[in-house]
Amino acid sequence: MGTLSLSDEKRMKKPLDSPLAGGRKEVRNMNTSYSIGEFSQVTGLSVKTLRFYHEKGILVPSSVDEATGYRFYEAGKIEKARVIMRLRAMEFSIEDIAAVLCDCTDEADILNHLERQKNVLQQRIQEDRDIVRSLNEIISNEKAARQLLERGNYSIEEKTIAPMLIAGIRMKGKYSDCSMGFSRLGKAIGRYICGKALCLYYDGEYRDSDAEFEACFPIRKQVAADGISVRTLPGGRCLTLVHRGAYDQLGRSYAKILRQADERKLKISLPTREVYVKGPGVIFKGNPKNYLTEIQLPIGG
Repeated sequence: MGTLSLSDEKRMKKPLDSPLAGGRKEVRNMNTSYSIGEFSQVTGLSVKTLRFYHEKGILVPSSVDEATGYRFYEAGKIEKARVIMRLRAMEFSIEDIAAVLCDCTDEADILNHLERQKNVLQQRIQEDRDIVRSLNEIISNEKAARQLLERGNYSIEEKTIAPMLIAGIRMKGKYSDCSMGFSRLGKAIGRYICGKALCLYYDGEYRDSDAEFEACFPIRKQVAADGISVRTLPGGRCLTLVHRGAYDQLGRSYAKILRQADERKLKISLPTREVYVKGPGVIFKGNPKNYLTEIQLPIGG
């Protein structure tokens, strides 16, 4: 709240308060009582502000004359007024100041309270810095993904996929769980694998934790293994697009290829497929920006 000029204070002054003391600056002891006008001069708080603080209960006059309604403040109130001014300068709310003054009985209590408040603010600053750092990473990743998509030489193609013999483990859960399926397949039929890992998606929509998908590998011959489906995956016409970049950026490429399918009025059949042309290795994970994933959307009749 801004401080009014002395002329403003005079215009706004209500009859129930005593007149200003004519600018007197005499030395008084701690038992001296100031009128509201004098107290305003001493503290630098406007009369209007002093009335407001009285209403809010954070700076109550030492006494109020019952006959005239004049407010009077003892000299001991000066330091409290200055504390309130400092807190307001630091943008403490009236409610916060009231809480401080309620909990604190002396200067030491106020200092302890301010120390706690400082620690809270420092923690908040650190949290804000962490949030800013995370936002910078998100913004940087999004810009990089957009540039890769815009500059990529990969275009949407319609091609015919040949049937292939696959071994697969059908799963339900989070998409990231497919890595466990690939690991199981590698241990069970590793020597028969003859191509890139692929995943079949059966939902036709994004699902958080109950997605239905199948981790697969092409294999060179028919084998039998517990919990693994070995069969021929039908071929046929597909709309395809190679995505370059991290897996969490695949949504951009899906938006592009699905928009193309809609423009061509193509009916997409399930399951859709992702072929991991280049991804993380067993030992070295590589740079996700260089991962290559071919999205294959089977075209229905």
